Amino acid sequence: MAYLDNIFFLIILCIGGGYFAMNVRKLIRNIKLGRDIDRNDNPSARWGNMALIALGQSKMVRRPVAGILHIIVYAGFVIINIEVLEIVIDGIFGTHRVFSFMGGFYSFLIGSFEILALLVLVAVVTFLIRRNIVKLKRFIHSDLKGWPKSDANYILYIETVLMIFFLVMNAADLHLQMLGFGHYDKAGAFPVSQFIQPMFNGMDPSAVMMIERAVWWMHIIGILFFLNYLYYSKHLHILLAFPNTWYADLNPKGKFDNLGSVTNEVKLMLDPNADPFAAPPADQSAIPQKFGAQDVQDLNWVQLMNAYTCTECGRCTSACPANITGKKLSPRKIMMDTRDRLEEVGKNIDANKGVFVPDNKTLLNDYITPEELWACTSCNACVEECPVNISPLSIIMDMRRYLVMEQSAAPMSLNAMMTNVENNGAPWQYSQQDRLNWKNEN
Repeated sequence: MAYLDNIFFLIILCIGGGYFAMNVRKLIRNIKLGRDIDRNDNPSARWGNMALIALGQSKMVRRPVAGILHIIVYAGFVIINIEVLEIVIDGIFGTHRVFSFMGGFYSFLIGSFEILALLVLVAVVTFLIRRNIVKLKRFIHSDLKGWPKSDANYILYIETVLMIFFLVMNAADLHLQMLGFGHYDKAGAFPVSQFIQPMFNGMDPSAVMMIERAVWWMHIIGILFFLNYLYYSKHLHILLAFPNTWYADLNPKGKFDNLGSVTNEVKLMLDPNADPFAAPPADQSAIPQKFGAQDVQDLNWVQLMNAYTCTECGRCTSACPANITGKKLSPRKIMMDTRDRLEEVGKNIDANKGVFVPDNKTLLNDYITPEELWACTSCNACVEECPVNISPLSIIMDMRRYLVMEQSAAPMSLNAMMTNVENNGAPWQYSQQDRLNWKNEN
């Protein structure tokens, strides 16, 4: 019977791992749909970014309550899952607490895991209260409805259930250890589950063992389910926060990149030896150059990874001056829309045997409207606030470029300003000679 259990465990593990690998391949494929960009410069600064922001959670604690609670949950996810390694080994070989040979250190580990599990439960309950009872403004915003709103609660429910399974499993294990039942040798310290253990007093040891086995199975199946749920959830940032902070833009936040095609045109105009009527090289003329971004394929792959990394926490939107003053723009929605469109394109490719078939839809207009884009003040507040270094502004600016340079669709006020700059050397509608007339008014 134990042999069959081990085989069944291996099957479950292979199925869960296989689906996870499939989702990872799909994720990488979708991200690679973006344009290439080199973000491997200055590795020391990038390592520092990753260590400080992704691992150290430095931007999370700017809002202390949410930051500290998040660190607890994050530490719980990382540290408690060390025990998953033991569960996997026990499941494959039919052993019981295979790492117990570490003696006192093992007891310290299990005790730490239990205290952390209790803290995670407290943090998760607090998050549920903040979202559903207190209803903080950034969690009830108009752009956070439907699946995104439900997803946040589902994650908290799953984490609650996993922590309860973990503590009940340990409590039943402790009870069987105290009885010296079967192969349950004494191992570990249980500072939290020892208070749950009395519920098993008076029960038949075989029944307690069945409960322990059932909760053990539900715990590992729950972890595998959660692992595969990540792809469809905002909690994908658990995996992507590290590469996202590594590949973040290291330039000063007020600096915008120049379009290479425009730079080349300007250099050509300034070169006295260049032939303005010369045809471009064959490799450049074959593929028309698009200015800016109309759809997700026009964005670079780091921007697409940004979309998958978004935590949907709403810090960007709550700090956005355009949103605060009632404008339609929400940086969080920009990222969510980009991810939704990217997923739609990915499903299109899957349905058409690896080839994207035009679907008469684009990120611009079908997901994000020009009204949202032009509401942005380009102040970088959203970039500064993001706890994982996402840049909604870079997507906004690329889509604005498309509107201006491909569709000549800038707002009238902006067109008037650019015309004045061209004609008068200033954004105002009077000549340079009249600029200082104001000093003679008195």
